[in-house]
Amino acid sequence: MAENKTLPTYFCRNCENPLALGEDIISKKFVGASGPAFMFSHAMNVVVGPKIGRKLLTGSYVVADVMCSKCGETLGWKYVETFDLRQRYKEGMFVLEKLKLTKRY
Repeated sequence: MAENKTLPTYFCRNCENPLALGEDIISKKFVGASGPAFMFSHAMNVVVGPKIGRKLLTGSYVVADVMCSKCGETLGWKYVETFDLRQRYKEGMFVLEKLKLTKRY
């Protein structure tokens, strides 16, 4: 029988807007502008900005900044497109910076 572990919900540190679920975390090994970041398969209550080309640690991507829909705080980015087949799994994923989040169980 599987252990029933409660996963947290992540909120905007600024305004407490719910942003993502613990069950949607793909990786905790990302780095954003403010330090450690998490990659999520889904995010909610966010506004996705215009697409821009950006050079990141693992290559060049087309990304879009992700902001909180309530307070406008920039939280991270969404991967829109990659040109490296090994990085293709990131497309459509959201990277939210740990410093911009708070979590509750």
